[in-house]
Amino acid sequence: MKSTKKNMNIGAAFFFIFFGLLFFVLIVRFVTIQYTGEAEGRVLSAKAAQIYLRQEKIPSKRGTIFDHNGEAIAEDSASYTLVAILDKDLTIDPKHPRHVADPQMTATKLAAEIDMSEQEIYERLTKEGRKQVEFGAAGKDLSHSVKQKIEDLKLPGISFIKESKRSYPNGIFSSHLIGYAQKDEKTSEIVGITGLENSYNNLLKGKDGSIKYEGDIWNYVLPNSHKNVTEPINGHDIYLTLDKKIQTFLEDSMKKVDEQYEPKRIMAVVADPKTGKILAMAQRPTYHPETRVGIDKSWHNEIIETSYEPGSTMKIFSLAAAIEKKVFNPNDTYPSGRYYVNKRDYIGDHNGGRGWGPITYLEGVQRSSNVAFAYLLEKMGTQAWREYMDRFKFGTPTGIDLPNEVSGKILYDWPIEKVTSVFGQGTTVTAIQMVQAMTAIANDGKMMKPFVVEKIENPNDGTSKETKPEIVGQPISKETAKEVRNILETVLTSEHGTGGRYKIAGYKVAGKTGTAQIPDPKGGYLTGYDDYVFSFLGMAPADDPKLIMYVVIDQPNLKEDENGNLENGSVPVSMIFNPVMKSSLEYLNIQPEEIPDTKIANLPDFSKMKKDDAIEYIKEKSLVPIIIGDGDKIIDQSPNSGASLIEGEKIFIKTDGNLTLPNMTGWSKRDVLYAARLANVNVNIVGDGFASKQNIKPDSPVNEGDHLVVNFETPRQKIDREKSAKNKEDDDKPLD
Repeated sequence: MKSTKKNMNIGAAFFFIFFGLLFFVLIVRFVTIQYTGEAEGRVLSAKAAQIYLRQEKIPSKRGTIFDHNGEAIAEDSASYTLVAILDKDLTIDPKHPRHVADPQMTATKLAAEIDMSEQEIYERLTKEGRKQVEFGAAGKDLSHSVKQKIEDLKLPGISFIKESKRSYPNGIFSSHLIGYAQKDEKTSEIVGITGLENSYNNLLKGKDGSIKYEGDIWNYVLPNSHKNVTEPINGHDIYLTLDKKIQTFLEDSMKKVDEQYEPKRIMAVVADPKTGKILAMAQRPTYHPETRVGIDKSWHNEIIETSYEPGSTMKIFSLAAAIEKKVFNPNDTYPSGRYYVNKRDYIGDHNGGRGWGPITYLEGVQRSSNVAFAYLLEKMGTQAWREYMDRFKFGTPTGIDLPNEVSGKILYDWPIEKVTSVFGQGTTVTAIQMVQAMTAIANDGKMMKPFVVEKIENPNDGTSKETKPEIVGQPISKETAKEVRNILETVLTSEHGTGGRYKIAGYKVAGKTGTAQIPDPKGGYLTGYDDYVFSFLGMAPADDPKLIMYVVIDQPNLKEDENGNLENGSVPVSMIFNPVMKSSLEYLNIQPEEIPDTKIANLPDFSKMKKDDAIEYIKEKSLVPIIIGDGDKIIDQSPNSGASLIEGEKIFIKTDGNLTLPNMTGWSKRDVLYAARLANVNVNIVGDGFASKQNIKPDSPVNEGDHLVVNFETPRQKIDREKSAKNKEDDDKPLD
């Protein structure tokens, strides 16, 4: 018994000592923490502050991209993401729940406002273990009006997260130049992906600010707490040279042509030649910058990033070089048709190498004769032309303020390459290089660097940086530029000119057409009727150009008429150039000129006039005299006196003496019938299209009642015939 009591006392003593020591350790620990304010090496006050410290981001505003007149092209706009709070712990007062208390009722009402079924919404609202849910694409990018409708429902637990998104209020509007920006999934900030949005991203994006404060579990600010605010730095605003009106003119016209002709590609630029400002720039295919629909067809800026063979529009600059070197005499003649570079290779004119006989160089320019320019190259020398290509900066990037510009390539090693470069074959350029070079022609020899960013403004301090027009060279003199403009105007007004379709009522236009062959991946060039790059590089008004416009259409599906005749490639090009140029000139308040009516009223009775006087009168009226017979006295005419005609039409005059018929190649059926009637011969028309062959040799004597047989062919038949003829040649390799 005593032993048991003794053991109990020992045990009690042990526990007393143990708990006494433990209490002592706790007292020491408490006093130490109280005295030092630290535990396990960490400051407890800082830890406590960290528990209650709240920090929220104050988003910066991405810079706005404006047009020349200050209208927004790309800007930030508010969007809302729908969220549902499912955490019941956030509700303190059951009468005023802060979570979704009734999932079924909430799902029913939300289904009427967002694009999601009631069942799917209900399933999201009843997910186990989730404190908050979103609603996928159906709940993102909600407009303010939709947000307001949902808020008016006063659904417990339904809230919104306000975000910024990039908005493009004009839709498809120079999309490849502007580019697009979108939210980065990792950082949640808007980032430029393509175009100006990408290349100027660092200036546009700005820097987010923040706000720090002490708050409770529900993020309410604690009493007597302090806020620490760091203001955001907003992105810079960019003002472009683009003019919304002119860009809209261009987009509308290009859309129409794209839908009607479905070409492989369209590029177009409108520029101010005095400054180098790009007023409009567009291409097809294109895409919508918000939805990105269509971006898979072409995501890069063709005008800046793609090089191609320009074709005859290059003759503008080789003509300027020839004039500057004083080797161009418009009245000198040359033998059109073919120009042999060597015994094997030759250059052919675009009518199958037949040419038009000996003609003047002026007519050669008007007809876009490759042979004329081959002879001009011979006159000025290949080294001189190479130097002028450098002066016009072909083969060199323009330095325009857009990303990924390419330089093109000048092929100038072999004799044939030197000749073909003078009319835009073999050598490649970009559309923006052609526009830059054209500023020298339009701006009295001064070549202006193209640019699209007019100024950049910093909204945080009010400072701005403007782009000043920059002269990048003077390849030709003022006198040469003026003469080139005068000659290019005749390309539209001459009876032989290839640019008649580009006339604009009330304005003088100067320019040059282009029909460039397309390299075949298998070698050589494609040969289909519409397998060409059709283009026009023009300016207006011709005397003092205020606008330059360049339109390029690649492989349009040209249409056939009821006779099987295909349209010329200039038709779709002019459907863009003419309305855009005319509307832009009118919009800029450039007054139209007084241009006389081209119609001729009350055609005189030529039988009362001498033959030479009649021919001179006809030419003065921009008509074409066709003489039947080799006499001096006029005995008949067609059309008859009193008729009204449009310049360029044929006037048939019959004289006494021996009866002859002219060369009818290229004539319409109507013209052949006029001539046959006056000559009083029997005519037999074979085929459709335009005259290609006649059985009576031109200018040889015929008798009344003889039989005239004229074969006609459509443009497609002509192409097939010429292709077949070329295949039969063993040694010659035409490079038309």
